[in-house]
Order: sequence, then structure tokens, then C-alpha cells
Amino acid sequence: MVSFAKIAIVYLFLFFPLVHFAQTSSNKTSNSTTQSGEVLTYKIYYTLAGIYANTAEVTFSNTLEILNNKPVYHFVGNGKTYPSYDWFFKVRDVYESFVDTATMLPYKFIRNVSEGKNKIYHQTIFNQTNNTAISTQKLIKTPASVQDVLSSIYYARNIDFSKAKINDKIYFNMYLDDVVYPIYLTYLGKEKIKTKFGTYNTLKFRPKLIEGTIFTGGEKMTVYVTDDQNKIPVYIETPIIVGAIKVYLYAAKGLRN
Repeated sequence: MVSFAKIAIVYLFLFFPLVHFAQTSSNKTSNSTTQSGEVLTYKIYYTLAGIYANTAEVTFSNTLEILNNKPVYHFVGNGKTYPSYDWFFKVRDVYESFVDTATMLPYKFIRNVSEGKNKIYHQTIFNQTNNTAISTQKLIKTPASVQDVLSSIYYARNIDFSKAKINDKIYFNMYLDDVVYPIYLTYLGKEKIKTKFGTYNTLKFRPKLIEGTIFTGGEKMTVYVTDDQNKIPVYIETPIIVGAIKVYLYAAKGLRN
């Protein structure tokens, strides 16, 4: 069983990063793709030796709130294994990001993880002016306009890919647990795909993976985003060290466009 924390990393920071393509030097952007009330639900499938199992579900939501007298988007990523798999490895993970509605830059990030017997609570406050992050554990220096693992999804949905050429490399920096990851993804053009839950016109990418506990590294993951004004990820597939993972958009409501 692959934990949601690892699946979240698959989905969040390897797919929708802080992109440096077609943006201003400040890497700030206005929002035109999401709104308060949007909820996206994904089903996670794990395959091994021909066995194809729907093991977990991930939901991403957006609500408009006030933090320190400023309007913010409160993004929440909530992942859990289904009860039928809890006996093997129970996962109840919550990721939260509080993001400036004008710049799409994060003020605060919370990672609240419960995976089997492992429990982690990690909170980070970002100072986007001084390029620092104060976490539960320490103060670290960050790149300008750094994104956290969750805010990066919504930031990148506002990137204009209309000028991208096939095989263009799109670079980004993403913060998670006091580490900033410099990674890139490769733009592979447009493709119409049919999944278990729908047919979509998409933009296609292949990210550079970091070798770790479930990935062998390299460019083996393929990801697809709707080629429309919402720019919603609809399908991800990747081999892992043992088996493979497939992620499908299952439901979407409260869309802005």
C-alpha cells in the first residue's frame, strides 16, 4: 500500500509546481481559474501484477476566509484510504494552505499526517517579503515567491501555457518539510484522452521525479490537465518501484469557468 503522503507528493509538487514559464520576474499572478466553493475529488488506484485496486480518495477544496485581516483562499487537501484497506495501512492526511487572493502566494501551510502509527503535525508561516519560512522546527531561507506543496497547485493553474512549445522545460521551486525542491517538468503538447470517468482535451506534461522511497527517478510520470480556463488535472499515471499508480478526477463542483 502506498501512503497518501507519497500520493500527495505525486499529485501536488510533482505535477502542479511553482512554474517559471511565461511569468513576470516576481512570479506573482492573478487568479482566473478557481473560486471559493470549488471541490475536486480524485480516486487513487494502485496496480501490481495485474491487480487493479481503488485504495484511496483525495479531495481538494477552496474557501474564501480572512487571515490577519487579509482575504485569503483556504485550500485543503484531504486524503484517506478506504475502510476496506484501513486494516492494512490506515491513512488520514490533511494539507492546508492559506494564500493571498491577489498574488496567489502562501502565508501559512499546515501538514497534519496520520499514516498507520506515524503522526506528524508541521506548520509553516511564510514571509514573502523577506523570503523566509518559520516552521514548527526552524527558520529557513526560501527562494522569492516560494510556494508550498498545496498552494503550488492553484498557482500553476493560472499559468499561461499558450506560448509553450513541445519539450520546453518548465522549472519550479516547492517547499515541503523545511526543504525547497528544485525540479522541472517537460511540456509534451495537447492530447484528447478518455479516462474511467470522462473524456477531456488536455495539456500533457512529464515531470522530473526525485528518486526516493517509491520512485526510481527520471521522467516516467505522465500528467494531464484540462485545456480550458479551469486547468484541472484529470489523470496521472506513473510506475513506482513496486507496481504503478493511477489518479483519476472523479468529481468536480463549484468550478469558476
